[in-house]
Amino acid sequence: MSDAALTLVGRGVRLSRRNPDALITAMVLPVMLMLVFVYFFGGAIDTGTRTSYVTYVVPGVLLLCAGFGASTTAVRVSEDMRAGIVDRFRSLDVGATPILAGHVGASLLRNVLSTALVVAVAFLIGFRPQAGPAGWAAALGLLAAFVLAVSWLSAAAGLLARTPEAASGFTFFMMFLPYPSSAFVPIDTMPRWLHGFAEHQPVTPVIESLRGLLLDQPVGDAPWIALAWCGGLLAVAVGLSGALFRARTR
Repeated sequence: MSDAALTLVGRGVRLSRRNPDALITAMVLPVMLMLVFVYFFGGAIDTGTRTSYVTYVVPGVLLLCAGFGASTTAVRVSEDMRAGIVDRFRSLDVGATPILAGHVGASLLRNVLSTALVVAVAFLIGFRPQAGPAGWAAALGLLAAFVLAVSWLSAAAGLLARTPEAASGFTFFMMFLPYPSSAFVPIDTMPRWLHGFAEHQPVTPVIESLRGLLLDQPVGDAPWIALAWCGGLLAVAVGLSGALFRARTR
């Protein structure tokens, strides 16, 4: 990563510190949702496994963290475009890649904090993973790949939106995807017409991979499918972001 991109990552972190309300919401809301699912609905949900419900649900909550954290990226990019900050950077010969990579890097750091908070609270309420160091490393690497892809998608959404308010609507899309997946209930308990989408959307193989890796269970080809989704989304998002940036700054 270039010096300009690192400098802009630092700027993104400082912006998050100056807006603690949004940062706290992105960190605390996934924890609150986890507590709601575990204590309000967990007793009524049969996951078809021997693991506790909190252990079953943690991978899905981690992806919710990614959605909350990445949506802030869309808002930040849109604010910079609207306020003319990008034009000032371009006058200093700072190109599209460092500007957008700065926002994406800040998103990754925000997700580190929210992920750590979710895992810490999950341990307090009964989360008991069985993974060794290699399993944890693989799970965290896959989660980082997903956050990276989603953050670049958020950057593209911020460039596409004309206002920060419209960019914040990306939150709904990212929050919605984990629900029609295996994040909170087994897919075979859903209506049959929903099975096709739930089984083949990008979130499901990521969740199944995280769950298997953290529980030290066989994962089959799920991690490779998940990485293929992440790589494909990342390639599309980076290309789309570049095209949108050029279109908005001509």
